[in-house]
Amino acid sequence: MAAGAPRVFISHISGVAVFDPGGDQVGRVRDLVVMLRVGGKPPRVLGLVVEVVSRRRIFLPMTRVTGVESGQVITTGVVNMRRFEQRPTETLVLGELLDRRVRIVATGEEVTVLDISMVQLPARRDWEIDKVFVRRGKGGALRRRGETLTLDWSAVSGFSLEEHGQGAENLLATFERLRPADLANVLHHLSPKRRGEVAAALDDDRLADVLEELPDDDQVEILGKLKEERAADVLEAMDPDDAADLLSELPEVDQERLLTLMQPQDAADVRRLLSYEERTAGGLMTTEPIVLRPDATIADALARVRNPDLSPALAAQVYVCRPPDETPTGKYLGLVHFQRLLRDPPFTLVGSIVDTDLLPLPPGTPLSAVTSYLATYNLISAPVVDESGSLLGAVTVDDVLDHLLPDDWRETDLHGATAAYHVGETRQDENRPADAR
Repeated sequence: MAAGAPRVFISHISGVAVFDPGGDQVGRVRDLVVMLRVGGKPPRVLGLVVEVVSRRRIFLPMTRVTGVESGQVITTGVVNMRRFEQRPTETLVLGELLDRRVRIVATGEEVTVLDISMVQLPARRDWEIDKVFVRRGKGGALRRRGETLTLDWSAVSGFSLEEHGQGAENLLATFERLRPADLANVLHHLSPKRRGEVAAALDDDRLADVLEELPDDDQVEILGKLKEERAADVLEAMDPDDAADLLSELPEVDQERLLTLMQPQDAADVRRLLSYEERTAGGLMTTEPIVLRPDATIADALARVRNPDLSPALAAQVYVCRPPDETPTGKYLGLVHFQRLLRDPPFTLVGSIVDTDLLPLPPGTPLSAVTSYLATYNLISAPVVDESGSLLGAVTVDDVLDHLLPDDWRETDLHGATAAYHVGETRQDENRPADAR
């Protein structure tokens, strides 16, 4: 490496913005594509996996990168918007190499890969991997962290071998600030092996949030790789309606086995949801809306609304019912919108400001009628009440949208983006250089 050549550690560019020459943001870096070479030669960096606004992942060749500095990547003006598909000869640095156990060639000592750096070759736009940042010892949450070293790529071995039981600690640290939907998108693009390892490393609550954002096939695959006791714990951490949707994809014998392992109250909520047809108010609803007694105050209601674990749709209104407070409740009396809670004094009883004009939905209401109801009354959630007058739950607009959109909507580009992103006037059908194929 020539003196002064820039070195970039890959974890430092994960998630950074990619800009065109005019200063407009193209997307964000999600991974680095390299091609491993024989004889201990440093891998050649082929390009970046960039997630654009539509959440499509595209391939950006390093020959189109004019700068990697100051927390940003600068590219030339033409970017092909074709969806990135990994080829057999390609390796993803973040998705496949971080956390790998490798050996130091000189001593045979096993170490864990924490990060990898790349360097730009002199007088060229080509980049290659040059250093590996590793930690001695097994590491892990209950182990003392060992010494860290920065080694030449040629000083370690083991990258070309598939590793069983590869950790995910450093990969997760790289993506720890991602929203659940974005982390779900990361998992969706990993190999099944790596996806299972990352899922195993997530805590129950985080994994539950991510599962709710994944396509059905990915949900079933990940749940099937977990031990049954943990799978039950994750289902308990999910919203009951999402847990019911996931369980509905499993054979009945598997459903029953997991429901038996869940806490009785959580299992009862999910069983109730499974008893309704999928595309009805009962099948769409969540069983955990905000329920208050009529003698509760506005201050009590606002304290419940402030719960950070609530979705905006559930926090938009509270439901006033006779005891018991858990669904199915006592007699449903009506609801109070969040804006009304802000307009009256904190000591006001919610029973005195309840909206009784809005008729609730029966659990058998079909999806089309639920959609019309929300649109007609400009609501983002609606109460579901049975024949006896008990509140069963609430249907939220996000759950309605999940069932209105195509089954593969999470894998479909927003706005139907299929054209190339242009700053210049030319379009290329393939971004990757021919000799990288």
